[in-house]
Amino acid sequence: MRRERTWLRRLGWLLVLWAGGVATLWLVATLIRGLMHAAGMR
Repeated sequence: MRRERTWLRRLGWLLVLWAGGVATLWLVATLIRGLMHAAGMR
């Protein structure tokens, strides 16, 4: 039972870190897109 909890915890952290990375990339891309739009580029 202990080993199963360890794998679930690791999988949970992996998913949290992956989701955080995706969210960060989305935020950076959105900011760059907004800056380009503000500069008149489309």
